[in-house]
Amino acid sequence: MLTWPLLGPFLKWRHARASMQVPILLLAALVIFDGLAGPQLAPKNLATVNVWLNYRGLVVLALLFAGNLFCMACPFMLPRQAGRWMRERWFGGGKPIPPGLRKWLAVGLLVVFFYCYELFSLWASPWLTAWLIVGYFLAAFTVDTFFRGAAFCKHLCPVGQFNFFGSLVSPLEIRTRHQATCTACRTKDCITASSRVNRHSAGARGCELWLFQQRKSGNMDCTFCLDCIHACPYDNIGVIGRVPTSELWADPYRSGVGRFSRRHDLVALVVLLSFGAFINAFAMIKPVHGLQAQLARWLGTSARAPGLALVFLVGLVLLPALSVTLAGLGTRLLSGSNRVSATAAIGRYAFALVPMGFGMWLAHYAFHFLTGGLTIVPVVQSFLADIGLFGGRAQWGLGPLVPAEWLFPIEAILLYLGATGSLIAAFQIGRDQLDDRGPGARQAVLRAALPWALLVLLMLAAGLWILVQPMEMRGTMMMPAPAGG
Repeated sequence: MLTWPLLGPFLKWRHARASMQVPILLLAALVIFDGLAGPQLAPKNLATVNVWLNYRGLVVLALLFAGNLFCMACPFMLPRQAGRWMRERWFGGGKPIPPGLRKWLAVGLLVVFFYCYELFSLWASPWLTAWLIVGYFLAAFTVDTFFRGAAFCKHLCPVGQFNFFGSLVSPLEIRTRHQATCTACRTKDCITASSRVNRHSAGARGCELWLFQQRKSGNMDCTFCLDCIHACPYDNIGVIGRVPTSELWADPYRSGVGRFSRRHDLVALVVLLSFGAFINAFAMIKPVHGLQAQLARWLGTSARAPGLALVFLVGLVLLPALSVTLAGLGTRLLSGSNRVSATAAIGRYAFALVPMGFGMWLAHYAFHFLTGGLTIVPVVQSFLADIGLFGGRAQWGLGPLVPAEWLFPIEAILLYLGATGSLIAAFQIGRDQLDDRGPGARQAVLRAALPWALLVLLMLAAGLWILVQPMEMRGTMMMPAPAGG
């Protein structure tokens, strides 16, 4: 992409990232202001419409077609810069996050977020949404004031972890163009930024996340910050196309990440986000309200929190753990002479669930975006009217981007694409893990992948069932959608 007209020179420009971050920072300020001081009706407030309707729809589409574009333009990086400046001058460079924590902190924060999102109906509260954004800015500043190595982005940020997860299936990757050039390099500027031999590297810094380009593989932990591109004096790093999901097929040692199969925290993260797509969508359909009422009666309480906690405990912890354990045991039993342990099978094959999980996130967020994407127009008009910059009438009749009868076919296509990607990934992982040469080798590969293929098909069936249920039209003025989308 760096060779394309206009886009290439822009991305190579030292201030390209800042030019994207500053407008989004200003938008975040408007969102916070309207969330705290504007109308507290979700469909009429910039905070709830922008965050829970438009942002989520656009970010999954960006991940599908390009990659981690939100982290590239993330406004939370700006307070991080201030925190890093303070750390380097007053705290001796700061401390690293304890290695044992790795992604476990992010996994815990994601579970808490998913639960609180439903418990407090964040999608319906502009005030809480605004404070959530404020909390993100404060957390980014505080964490990077005391800890080095882009600790907030790499280890904590729930939004960033979702983007890392989604970018595993993206068609673009930042990587080297010619490996021989990296081998001959002695300064390793993509990490150290020690050379100042060309116009791109002036004032650049190396990768904070320690993704050494010569041994980097894939998009995990890559924020698309472009620092390595600006630092490389040989112009040997680019934004390069690849086969979507291909980074899931092999298990090389990855700089800054290690081997996927040996990172139990990464396995937990991808399993959580894969199953989290389904529990998050399940929480917005009509049958869940009856389930919660039954659980409240069973628990002997009128409070919503205990029943909801039980739903999330089963959906985010028990069911995923049971599913991947059974699939791992199935692979162990069916892999034949190349038998692998259940733990090793889970460590490798769990990543095959990523396309299926992302397909569900995509179908879910696309539903909301397509049913209410145009509400941003009257909301902006109303906001401008409130501050005296617009004298006309807000067009509250705007909302859907597509006819209602298109919704379910679009959702189903996205879900089937996710399932197809997972099935391909499962069989490719089998080929990588087992020797697929010799008599009967291919059948052994197919048998080893079969339990995970069955799990993917069960997730596909669950997703289709969820999508045909009546759904809440969150963030819009519309009534719940009928069955079938």
